[in-house]
Amino acid sequence: MGSTTGSDAGDNAGYDALLVVSFGGPEGPEDVMPFLENVVRGRGVPRERLLEVEAHYQRFGGVSPINRQCRELIDALDVDLPVYWGNRNWHPFLEDTVRRMKEDGVRRAAAFVTAAYRSYSSCRQYLDDIARARAALPGAPEIVKLRHYYDHPGFVAAMADHTREALAALPEDVRTGARLVFTAHSIPVSMARTAGPSGGAYEAELRETARLVVAAVDEGRPWDLVWQSRSGPPQVPWLEPDVCDHLEALHAEGVPAVVLVPIGFVSDHMEVVYDLDTEAAALAGKLGMPLTRAATAGTHPRFVSMVAELLAEPAPAPCPGTCCPAPARRPS
Repeated sequence: MGSTTGSDAGDNAGYDALLVVSFGGPEGPEDVMPFLENVVRGRGVPRERLLEVEAHYQRFGGVSPINRQCRELIDALDVDLPVYWGNRNWHPFLEDTVRRMKEDGVRRAAAFVTAAYRSYSSCRQYLDDIARARAALPGAPEIVKLRHYYDHPGFVAAMADHTREALAALPEDVRTGARLVFTAHSIPVSMARTAGPSGGAYEAELRETARLVVAAVDEGRPWDLVWQSRSGPPQVPWLEPDVCDHLEALHAEGVPAVVLVPIGFVSDHMEVVYDLDTEAAALAGKLGMPLTRAATAGTHPRFVSMVAELLAEPAPAPCPGTCCPAPARRPS
């Protein structure tokens, strides 16, 4: 998707700030439930499910690593612009940040969103968040969302390096036969079907990222794309297979080891540290199958430099209004 306003495509002049837009996460035990309520507002998620997820966060002191990693990314950026940061679900909230940008005299900002792929939840919802923050503030700065970067050489290089490191961490006797298992957040099948301007973009872009990483690391090595962190009611179809189900299937096939590569995330979310580093790792241990996890892109130098490269590109064209539509919500 492209600009949140009507800027001419191809005109990248005039940015006077960079806005990093992210999901947000709790930074203490008392933050967890209010944060989760922000995340699921209007979705009819049962209280029991919220309490279950809250327990995941409390296991790690009520702190998600995502905000810390956003700060580290911002500190690492080498751009000749003031950098602002606003979140969808927790402090610093996007609305507050846009207000501060206006007070500081920002007129036209580029928005880098910490989600690389097209779908409602990873793109359209961020565009809607930005539009809502601007609409609430007369005279708000123009904000242009930078393009998707799932296939950008900087993102691919970062994930390829981290995948090599994870492979090297496996015992030597199982390294050759290790399977690369790429993971991303599951979404409802209905959302996946409508992702992008003509549908199916979320899965297609993830597969392309995986293909590019494998080509850079060890072309010809077997790999899979699987899903994690589904949160919807059981009667609603979500993308499958789940990563833990897939690990059991690979073990049954005799695959000697696995490297998990969380290409669906650019930094460690709770979904990474709990669903992969805790649940999936525990299952692999139970199965007796060696498993390592590749780091997310984080502050890898090529990923950091990618942001400056995106800023130097012509401004992307606005996306069609029908792209990545909001899912129909079931009554709660």
